[in-house]
Amino acid sequence: MSTATVDSVGRGTKASKASKDHKKPTAAALKGAIQLGIGYAVGNLSSKPDRDVLMQDFSVVESVFLPSEGSNLTPAHHFPDFRLKTYAPLAFRYFRELFGIKPDDYLYSICNEPLIELSNPGASSSWFYLTSDDEFIIKTVQHKEAEFLQKLLPGYYMNLNQNPRTLLPKFYGLYCIQCGGVTIRVVVMNNVLPRAMKMHYKYDLKGSSYKRRASRKERVKPCPTFKDLDFQEMHEGLHFDLDTYNALMKTLQRDCRVLESFKIMDYSLLLGIHVLDRKPLVRGNRCDSRKGQKVLYSTALESIQGNVKDPEPVADDDTLGGIPAKHKDESLLIFLGIIDILQSYRFIKKVEHSWKALVHDGDTVSVHRPNFYADRFLKFMGSTVFKKIHPLRGTSSKRKRNSLHASKSASQEILSPQTDKKDEKKAQSMENLDGNCYTSFNQPDLLPQSAVSFESAQNEEEDAENSEDRRASSSTIALDEPLPSLSRSLSDTELDVYLHHTVSPRRPSWS
Repeated sequence: MSTATVDSVGRGTKASKASKDHKKPTAAALKGAIQLGIGYAVGNLSSKPDRDVLMQDFSVVESVFLPSEGSNLTPAHHFPDFRLKTYAPLAFRYFRELFGIKPDDYLYSICNEPLIELSNPGASSSWFYLTSDDEFIIKTVQHKEAEFLQKLLPGYYMNLNQNPRTLLPKFYGLYCIQCGGVTIRVVVMNNVLPRAMKMHYKYDLKGSSYKRRASRKERVKPCPTFKDLDFQEMHEGLHFDLDTYNALMKTLQRDCRVLESFKIMDYSLLLGIHVLDRKPLVRGNRCDSRKGQKVLYSTALESIQGNVKDPEPVADDDTLGGIPAKHKDESLLIFLGIIDILQSYRFIKKVEHSWKALVHDGDTVSVHRPNFYADRFLKFMGSTVFKKIHPLRGTSSKRKRNSLHASKSASQEILSPQTDKKDEKKAQSMENLDGNCYTSFNQPDLLPQSAVSFESAQNEEEDAENSEDRRASSSTIALDEPLPSLSRSLSDTELDVYLHHTVSPRRPSWS
């Protein structure tokens, strides 16, 4: 880590004067001060009683000076003197408890062994440190980003209460270290890509196309981070089963709407792909303590929406919580998370978008309005990156069509004899009406009470035909036909009188 990099992170209002009065800290000294400061802050917080988080807790900033010789409140250390600021300690304690992180495990992960420095492929000048047990990422942030995160905390608190299953970054602490004239702010987050799993492909995806290709310098790295245009050239999409695809897109949609409500844009989806069929699982040196510690909803499979509210941990030694997927004939494990959410659509971003839109297509640049950015992001992920595995349609569809055709033919066969019988009965009734036959000797109770003229009988017959047509249109009514059984016990003349009497001008009850 060069001295120039340290200078770029510090707030250099009096950098030249500070360099004369103080010896600039080395990279190892800064990492040690970060670990010592976080350890002191978490340990000091244990003496405070547990209580509900209040609104004023989100704006609290605690400051303490840690001299190298120690004091009544601080331990002695071999690093340069430094000042520690802890932002919203009670709120972040609640966030850690929400994800099941115990204070002892949190301290052990961060402070037990030296931090591992990672390279940063992005455009920002942030440093990234990884804990030795692969659990947490410590990222340096700018002053504006730290300020924006603190303002974001009340809404972030509300979102986590409603939905702990999220692909958004999970923030566990925000600190500021002032050492030797250098001021750095760090945020502790979840680790999206486990170092213990070999990532054969790694992508930073935004859904835009302007300058979204990995540089030559990035491509020569052992594990380069590719971008949107690279993905479209190298992959034809990652295929998931229907339930997994729906759960993944549901989580992305909810997360993007949350970011849109906060007016956040320019975020990315960090995507890691492990090919199961290519090589055996390659693991790093993971601490044995990792087996006893479990951060809830920290893996990719736990982070997407599920039907069970509080499931058992799904990560194991084989998949590490990766999401199973397919690409052509290859079996994959997918690790993903949304990153870089501390970019609000402020004035400088609006100017950047306006300038880029003049030179290039405004819809293709990464900097855009939050609502447009979210829609474009979701469209790219749901159609280009993630796809459904469609079931084989050949035999199942043919079976459905054949069964439907068979049932339709059977229903027609059942209905056709009934319709023929109805036509014969109506014809016999019309003949009897022409001959003015209205008498019955065996069942006089079926006779009408008053004489009916030929015209009224004809009107009744037309209504009967309409009624019969309506009854024929309903398969349920047509199948439930009582007339055939009745005709077997009655003579032809009695049946004609029965039909004439029962068919009335009144509308059926089902019409």
